[in-house]
Amino acid sequence: MTAAEAGPSLADLGWDRRTEALFAEHAAQGLLPGRVLVEHRGSYVVAAGGNEHDAAVSGRFRHAVVDAEEFPAVGDWVGLSHLDGPVLIQAVLPRKSRFARPARGDVPGAQVVAANVDLVLIVAGLDHDYNLRRIERYLALAWSSGAEPVIVLNKADVCPEVGERLAAVASVAPGVPVRVTSARDGVGLDGIAPLLEAGRTVALLGSSGVGKSTLVNALLGWDRQATTEVRADDQRGRHTTTMRELLATPSGALLIDSPGMRSVGMWEADEGIESAFSDVDALAADCRFTDCSHGPEPGCAVQAAISDGTLAAARLDSRRRLERELAALERRRRLDRSEKRRRGRRMSKAIRGHMRAKYGEAG
Repeated sequence: MTAAEAGPSLADLGWDRRTEALFAEHAAQGLLPGRVLVEHRGSYVVAAGGNEHDAAVSGRFRHAVVDAEEFPAVGDWVGLSHLDGPVLIQAVLPRKSRFARPARGDVPGAQVVAANVDLVLIVAGLDHDYNLRRIERYLALAWSSGAEPVIVLNKADVCPEVGERLAAVASVAPGVPVRVTSARDGVGLDGIAPLLEAGRTVALLGSSGVGKSTLVNALLGWDRQATTEVRADDQRGRHTTTMRELLATPSGALLIDSPGMRSVGMWEADEGIESAFSDVDALAADCRFTDCSHGPEPGCAVQAAISDGTLAAARLDSRRRLERELAALERRRRLDRSEKRRRGRRMSKAIRGHMRAKYGEAG
């Protein structure tokens, strides 16, 4: 392979001082660094040593896994035992950010669908998909992930009220950059291009039909993702992205458009809710009582803001709804932890029974 044909270097993949420091202990053990580009069911494609390799987790790694979130995900930095023959993943480096959803099957915990994301583009359609409450939810998810959010309002070509909707989005996303695009026509992409810095990992988050795949194609400069029209009857989109993958843009940024990003949940969004509703918290600081529920209490600054139109009542309702969802997920996590302990006890009991049957009682 010539230098011109060589695959991405570590720097091309986003390797930085933080990653180098985290990998030091694995390097001392003789492991080689790589980054997960593609995730299939039970297998991966990793970039390492200037090439792409098919890879799988090692038996030792699989045996040590307790939660689904410990398995590699697209964007993860991993330690590889070698690059010859079947490439085995021996370790996953700590993530600086992640998007997760409740795990499926009988494995407790969360399933990570994208890791080490620097910037998340929250894509919302300016057609029938436009929904402020959904944008608030995605903002909470983005902030909780550890990535920086930017809102992309797509399909400006079919919306006669772009200015009004832009102002409404700005009101529920204080301090968050907002870009308006028509990905199909290539309009507004110059506002996104400066965000795509070399080595920066960017993920797209949004519901089906908002034009994420069209936007991905536009940012890549070629048709990498299949696209379809929204359904005429309900304006809902069809899922066209079928594989989790890390793609390089012409500018050197790394782009993740994962089908799993459609179903990320409020798995660990406590801090994300605080950031997404910072305006509500700022008002709450002036409430008469520190434990104000923002209901019938006297001296509630939040209710006063709702009364004078400074704050939309729907915004407080949205925060409360997300907080209830988080509380329900926390109950699920407690159940998961209890089930994990029960499994451990059953396993220990089974092992003791096997040892007694084989060797008899000790002593």
